[in-house]
Amino acid sequence: MKLVSSAFADGAAIPRRFTCDGENLSPPLQWSDAPGGTGSFVLLCEDPDAPGGTWHHWAVYNIAASLSQFAEGAAQHGRLKQAVNDFRKSGYGGPCPPPGGGPHHYQFRLLALVTARLRVDADASCRDVEREARGHLLAEAVLVGWYER
Repeated sequence: MKLVSSAFADGAAIPRRFTCDGENLSPPLQWSDAPGGTGSFVLLCEDPDAPGGTWHHWAVYNIAASLSQFAEGAAQHGRLKQAVNDFRKSGYGGPCPPPGGGPHHYQFRLLALVTARLRVDADASCRDVEREARGHLLAEAVLVGWYER
């Protein structure tokens, strides 16, 4: 399985417009080569370089197996099932590392699941969604971008 973005390459800088210093839009993402038997997807975004431990920026769940992309700003359209991030908001919270802390790496991870629906509460956190998804995992793809302030 493969996860890419038309906005930045794997290992490259994330453009400002997708961060808290810009428009805070979710980036465009495309995926391919999902394994047979995929019932749904989960998309996660996290910063493992955060000073207090991994910071969860985004989790989208119950993504239809027939989908293969999100347009730029998809998180803002409200049609997606989105978890509560570590900013304590439902939806996407773009990269926003502490100033002067060097580059932080943001992992966008797509999980292909055997189930069509995760059973999580409406106010589930990103951690809750990932924990539940791990029990149904078929495959995982990762795209990493970096940002610094």
